[in-house]
Amino acid sequence: MNMVITIFGQGRDLDPLQMIARTVAVFFVALLLIRISGRRSFGQRSPFDYVVAILLGATLSRAIVGASPAVATLAASLVMVLLHRALGWLCVRSRALESWVVGVERELYRDGVFNREQMSAALTTESDIMEAARLELNAPDLDGVRSAILERNGQVSLVRK
Repeated sequence: MNMVITIFGQGRDLDPLQMIARTVAVFFVALLLIRISGRRSFGQRSPFDYVVAILLGATLSRAIVGASPAVATLAASLVMVLLHRALGWLCVRSRALESWVVGVERELYRDGVFNREQMSAALTTESDIMEAARLELNAPDLDGVRSAILERNGQVSLVRK
């Protein structure tokens, strides 16, 4: 046990080598937790997935700097990842839960008409949709666009006519 304390330190009084040892250990634990969580945590970037990424980073950083006990921090991180995985599994089986947790797409524009109600609900402006046309289609307007959809990850998809 003394060897572990010598390598990783204890509490907040850590020397640079102990901080480095903790960083290396937490890096590999984080990699393992991300593998357990699955690709969706960091691949799809929905609000549901961002929550895990932000909280996991914040929680694991406490183990590195000694702000919280390492074992408790790692246990909390594992629970967070398992909860994310379980919710993802449940979302696959329940469309209603998926809509609540991940959100739904919104059609903001169709055939020359902006859907003001959907735009207002999504806090999206005409300028946002025009920006998507410029970025996605290299077009200055929506002449060649049949519809614009705000996807669950926050990006605007444009469907050509």
